Order: sequence, then C-alpha cells, then structure tokens
Amino acid sequence: MKYCKRCVMPDTRPGIKFNEEGICQACIRHENKNNIDWEKRFEELKILCNKYRGMNGDSYDCMIAVSGGKDSHFQVYMMKEVMGMNPLLVSVEDNFPMTEAGKHNIKNISEEFGCDIITIKPNIKLQKYLMRKTFEKYGKPTWYIDRLIYTYPLQMAIKFNTPLLVYGENVSYEYGGIDDEETYSAKNQVENGVASSIPWDELIDENISMKELSLCKAPKKEELEKLDPIYLSYFVKWNSRYNYEFAKKRGFRDLEHEWRRSHHIEDYDQVDSRAYLVHPWLKYPKFGHAFATDYASRYVRYGLLTREEAIELVKKHDHNLDSLAVRDFIEFLGYSEKEFWDIIDTLYNKDIFKKDEFGRWILKNAIE
Repeated sequence: MKYCKRCVMPDTRPGIKFNEEGICQACIRHENKNNIDWEKRFEELKILCNKYRGMNGDSYDCMIAVSGGKDSHFQVYMMKEVMGMNPLLVSVEDNFPMTEAGKHNIKNISEEFGCDIITIKPNIKLQKYLMRKTFEKYGKPTWYIDRLIYTYPLQMAIKFNTPLLVYGENVSYEYGGIDDEETYSAKNQVENGVASSIPWDELIDENISMKELSLCKAPKKEELEKLDPIYLSYFVKWNSRYNYEFAKKRGFRDLEHEWRRSHHIEDYDQVDSRAYLVHPWLKYPKFGHAFATDYASRYVRYGLLTREEAIELVKKHDHNLDSLAVRDFIEFLGYSEKEFWDIIDTLYNKDIFKKDEFGRWILKNAIE
C-alpha cells in the first residue's frame, strides 16, 4: 500500500489515482477548486433552474434525493430558499433501528424548509434475505438499500415529471474514484460500483425473482434521457464540514450526546442508524481503509488537521468497528457474534493484511 503524500488516502481505494509526486486525485481536485469561477457556475445553476421552474404549474418542479443528513439540509436550502424552486423530497428508509438524531433530522428537513417527503420502506423480508446473501458472498450487506437509493429517485422523478433531480456531491470526483469526470450531470451515477457490481443472475434464486427487484432496476434508456439529474457540487464549492456547520443552524442534530462511534472521527455523517455503518466499515478488510481515513483525508484538505494528526486518528479508529453497530446489525439479521466475525474473517484481503500473535488482522504496510 502507498499513501498520498498530502492526506492519508491509500492507493487501494477503488479507482483512485496518484500523480508523479504521490498526491492523490482528491487532493488535486480540492486544490483546483481555487481556480474555478464559482460565480459563473452559480449562474449556470440559475439558468438550469429557470429551465424547469414552474413546469408543472403549482406542483413540484424539481426533486431532491435526501437522507435527512447535513448535506440533504444544504441541498434543500439551496434549491428551495436560494433558487426558489418547489422541490419534492424522496428518501429510502433502511428499516434498521434509527438513532434519535436520525428520527429528528428527517422530520426537521421537512418542517424547517416546508417540503413534502416521499419515503419508501423496502420489503423487510426481502431485505433481510438479500442482506445475508450479499454479505456472506460479496461483503456488501446493504447492496439492496444502496441500489434503491440510486434507482428510486430516478423512478419517482419520471412519475412526477420532475426532470431536474438533485444530488449532493460527485463522490468519485470529490474524493477519488473511477468515474471522476468533472460534470454537472449525474446520469451515470446509477452505474457506479456501489450500485451496479452484482449481476442480476447471481441475486435471483428460488426465493427471489425480478418482480421483487423491480424497484432496483434503473429506468430504461429512453426514460432516463428525459431526466436531467445533477450534482450540486458542480455548481457550488462543496465542503462536508461547511454543510454540517450550516445544517446545525437549521436544526440538524449530530450524535454528540447520543453515541460516540469507535470507528469514526466525527459525529455528524451517516447518523441515521447504527446497523448500516457495518457496510461502509467493510472497506477496511477489503481495502485497508474506512471512514476514519475518509474524513481524516478531508480534514487535511480543509486545513483542519495536519497529516501527522490525521495519521494518529486513522491508526486509532479505522479498524475499530463499533460494537453497537455490530449489535444492531446481527440482531436485525439473526446472526450470532461468532457467525458475524467468522464472515468478516473471510473478507480480509491477504495481500495487504496479516495476522499478529493475538490473531488480529493488521496491515502489512500501515501508514507511518
């Protein structure tokens, strides 16, 4: 493993690139933001909104995919209060026990900004069955939920005739990944690795047919062409920490007084449920980094941490999957602790990990 010379991101992140000086593309992209004419980009957003404003009379003229989180608060503020649009919000409920913050935030985003929300509660029986299957075979327990997060807003945008569908940031461009093109269009988002990497024929069996997975299917090409999904991060200078500070002033709640997560270095991202967090942590056994690395790298780029401080946080937190997240996860799916950790044990990438004298998996080339 090699690590970015500026932040703490390793070269094992899928799709990430390093330049000749050993700087990752996410750091380069962040630095290049200073060369972008953001006033011009904002005018482009105005033109785009004017194209669709009032297209359905007094009904909705855009749609926003939300979770209730800090970025969702910022997106709704931008589209409704700044751009003067009439958005319909859509969300996917993961069926896990929610945190108190999560319960509050999804209600707050509706009440604070005066917006309707359509939420889908997926088939719980199917979700549990698919979670076990995709966890044990691929190490992707929330594939079903993640797929719906990408496909459901597209389907609803077609049904409500709201071509302007708003997402937050282009993850590959902002943080490093395969699809890192600088574009406002989010049409190809549904094809990213999180949502598309498991073939349908490997999911279908005697208990599952395509009928049960119909909501997981992206719209047909001719329908998708009618939509104009966008990344808001193309038009405004995106910053996760700024969005959090903004959202707090509009009623967003973090986990400060509810839950201190052992594998995170912050308390405000992905706060809706505990069980879901097992999925993003699974980057650690596969790729040698997880959420602590993600945020430590961002904080270095934002000037909130030195690289040395980030390294210490990564070494302390990244590997340390929170016990409450594990508890909610196994209770939802009916695993024992031993069954859960036995599955996790099979997911470690032996090219980058080895076991120490205590039977713990450790990185062969940990960041120093």
